[in-house]
Amino acid sequence: MSILNEKKALIFGVANKRSIAWGIAKAMHREGATIALSYANQSLEKRVKPLSKEVEASFVEECDLTDDKAIENLFNKVQSNLGKIDILVHSVAFADRDDLNGPYHSTSRSGFQLAMDVSCFSFTSLVHHSLPHLNDDSSFLAMTYYGAEKAVPSYNVMGVAKAALEASVRYLAVDLGPKSHRVNAISAGPIRTLAAAGVSGFKSMHNKFAKTAPLKRNVTNDDVGNAAVYLCSNLASGVTGEIHYVDSGFNIVGISKTIKED
Repeated sequence: MSILNEKKALIFGVANKRSIAWGIAKAMHREGATIALSYANQSLEKRVKPLSKEVEASFVEECDLTDDKAIENLFNKVQSNLGKIDILVHSVAFADRDDLNGPYHSTSRSGFQLAMDVSCFSFTSLVHHSLPHLNDDSSFLAMTYYGAEKAVPSYNVMGVAKAALEASVRYLAVDLGPKSHRVNAISAGPIRTLAAAGVSGFKSMHNKFAKTAPLKRNVTNDDVGNAAVYLCSNLASGVTGEIHYVDSGFNIVGISKTIKED
């Protein structure tokens, strides 16, 4: 029997086939979950609607995650169409390109607020509004990156937003634990997604990552999808408030062996 059989998963963040959220949607569908998708704006609709057919998602709706009323309306639609859900996946992040270039101290106030709203607070808002629409023992999953923990070139304000997101995961896990709900995050290695295109020097970083990581390879959205299945299944029933690395072991490395002495 598939390990997510009879589970209903609402997934935010699919933009195209390279999306981390798409890897998660495919893996959860493979393991028997009913998939529902939400995308950010109308410009993404033409990309997401065809993909939804591949995972048999009958519920595909737009939602502006910076608008609490839009989030509330979305969950009302979910309730009407699917009933209560078991899994919520947040794979959403955004920062102005200008705030990812130059030094972090040059971040604009409006850019900081936007990055924190979309990349961090939207997860908290989704959790809050979803609570009346959950089955028992439900799971929440967010996507983060090593730039939350260490300074990564050109990641800037996004690293700060991801650090806040990771802290949110821990506080939400404490809040929801007594209700039997679990909250975790996956810290994935660099993947060539639409969002990654906005990070200056990403191609070079992507290449160096594979040389440094113990497994000597980059990770894929399928790798992340498989980990997401585990964290949102009963196999991880005792796991909450954790940041789970899917990065070929990159996070355990201190100084790379590829660094040569002068």
